[in-house]
Amino acid sequence: MTSHPPLPGIAQELAELVSTVIGEIRPRLIEAALSGDRSENRNLRHTDNFLSDYDLWMHERYRALLTEVFPSYIYASEEADPQVVGDDPDPDLCILVDPLDTSELAVRALYGYTHVLVYSRSLARPIAAVVGDIFHHLQIYLAARDDAGQDRAVLFAQDGTPRTLRLDRFPSLPEALVTNYLMKPDRFQALAQQTRLIEALEQPSADGASRGRIGVDFGSISLCHVAAGFSDATVEFAKGFAVWDLAPGHYILNAAGGVVVDLQGRPIPLDYQFGTVADIGKAMDRRQKFIAASSLSLAQDIVAALTKA
Repeated sequence: MTSHPPLPGIAQELAELVSTVIGEIRPRLIEAALSGDRSENRNLRHTDNFLSDYDLWMHERYRALLTEVFPSYIYASEEADPQVVGDDPDPDLCILVDPLDTSELAVRALYGYTHVLVYSRSLARPIAAVVGDIFHHLQIYLAARDDAGQDRAVLFAQDGTPRTLRLDRFPSLPEALVTNYLMKPDRFQALAQQTRLIEALEQPSADGASRGRIGVDFGSISLCHVAAGFSDATVEFAKGFAVWDLAPGHYILNAAGGVVVDLQGRPIPLDYQFGTVADIGKAMDRRQKFIAASSLSLAQDIVAALTKA
């Protein structure tokens, strides 16, 4: 059995906190799916996104649980404007939360994810992140900065079994599984127009087999799937991801040895410009197009294919 060095305390607490929230929300989402009562609300902040009572409940639940662990922090949830929690008027830590990602699928018990990232404003980088998978056995994708200043990535199954995430498989583009958030019609149309990328994936391998594939994936979990080696790359070239959808998976993939670049092939830094509360609000309004891949060479091949499209 491979031994795993102990995780930093903040990472252990964050993983336990997210596991607690998952355990509380999963039966409620399953009941919503079986009953057909999806508790949809009007979304005033993001008019084109689905919002349910479950999103709002998780927003409040996270704030309560995080306050038990972190005396003071800036709470930057998708469901509200950034706010300072605790007695410190200018805390170092910003905690970025997407309480319930893929909400419209979660209330159908199909897919559901939850994102938490702890960002040190003094270091201008994340120090811990968890992406939780609500319905699957492989449940907690985690990255954290250890006492030596090294970033480590770990995957926990629902039974607590850990596995270190460190990428060691680097396929070429014709052999890659590339995913995209293609669920919405406008994003599907944008993907369908990427003919050069599709043609590159159709190219046969040396043995004549066609192994390139396009799959659907969602938010930060798509980058976590690359970090775990389940997929090889994920791309977003249509609308761009908001910071709460990109940042947690970005950090986890980075810790596992993967890369995240923009559509020109330039590395996207882990500094999300969270200098002030006003800066955090601005960052939450931005969107980022990107390519996340298991290797720089694969990312560059995808950049070339998209550039020619």
